[in-house]
Amino acid sequence: MDIVFRNARLIDPEALTDEPGSLRVTDGRIAGRAGPDEDAPEGATVIDCNGRALAPGLIDWGVKIGEPGERHKESFRSAGRAAAAGGVTTLVARPDTMPPIDTPEALEFVTRRATDAPVNIRHMAALTKTREGREMVEIGFLNDLGAVAFTDGVRVVRDTKLLSRCMTYARGLDTLIVGHPQDPGLSQGAAATSGKFASLYGIPAVSPVAEVMGLDRDLSLVAMTRCRWHADQITTAAALPALARARDAGLDVTAGISIHHLTLNEFDVGDYRTFFRFTPPLRSEEDRQAMVQAVADGLIDTIASFHTPQDEESKRLPFEAAAPGAVGLQTLLPAALRLYHQGGLSLPQLWRALSLNPARRLRLPAGRLADGAPADLVLFDPDAPFVMDRFTLLSKSKNTPFDGARMQGRILGTWVAGQPVFGEHA
Repeated sequence: MDIVFRNARLIDPEALTDEPGSLRVTDGRIAGRAGPDEDAPEGATVIDCNGRALAPGLIDWGVKIGEPGERHKESFRSAGRAAAAGGVTTLVARPDTMPPIDTPEALEFVTRRATDAPVNIRHMAALTKTREGREMVEIGFLNDLGAVAFTDGVRVVRDTKLLSRCMTYARGLDTLIVGHPQDPGLSQGAAATSGKFASLYGIPAVSPVAEVMGLDRDLSLVAMTRCRWHADQITTAAALPALARARDAGLDVTAGISIHHLTLNEFDVGDYRTFFRFTPPLRSEEDRQAMVQAVADGLIDTIASFHTPQDEESKRLPFEAAAPGAVGLQTLLPAALRLYHQGGLSLPQLWRALSLNPARRLRLPAGRLADGAPADLVLFDPDAPFVMDRFTLLSKSKNTPFDGARMQGRILGTWVAGQPVFGEHA
């Protein structure tokens, strides 16, 4: 089947270009570009983009899905529908389920269940058994079954000898370890970043030094083992020099950040609004601005939603007792466009962090508009305004900090391997 996306504004994160044109798709793969009004081959389906932006589909790295154990919060089907509506064509699922994805049998189960979703789903596996930091999982078997990375999520492995062994084993298999840079002793029980605001509100807080200490430890072990390593979230300016030094030293290190830490700050907590409770906690406005600049400079490689569905009962609690996290599959793109409209990042720079860099780091073929790449695409109007209503979200859980917010950026259509999964053509 041939498709021609005519009269589009093509966002190419690989070439860092934003220019008018048409895109041809054949048998689910990109087959070339043409001028914005070039005639389509006979028999091709023509989609007139009317000057709207066409870009590679988002790759959302670090999505929590409730199967197994918490299907009432999110299922593969509901997460897939929300992803398609948000322009996410590949989601990379976390292993912090109940029980965790720490055995080949568990990975096979979620791989089968993921066929319920209309988008691509890849899986990370736990780094240690039951994510308790006491015994390494069968990294080799899980790697052979398709695990794209290994992580214990926000549970930091305290045993440095065990962590170094995991890194050494992963190095031998050339697989990726994802770390959560935090000192667990300092950050335990914290719900805010230490400072005048947290003291005034009486919220248990942690210094950004906890992130720096955790990052320094992990980077030292990476230097010793020479493994491939990715920091799930770098959120404070104080951690950036260590990351830059590691890059300069030639370590195979990358880093990500959540869209919430790029677009919100500690004052958004307001009147103890638990939808703004995150791990790590929201940072100062100075830190937020430094992170935006780090994304622009390429020091921070990836942006993700860290989609974490929570039910109403776990959020309607005192701030420090509420479950952390927010849903983000449908809000990732419009929230990211805030950075574009504020002048902090261009659309190609945004898509480099939202699509191209995650694909490269996870060795996925997507994230590009190059010939032969999968036709995983999103068509959107970056200027269309709307007011976010959390009850319109397709996720089972509705815990978004953007409820009631004025946003810009509507998704008009999503295609996976050339097949429409959202929009008027689906």
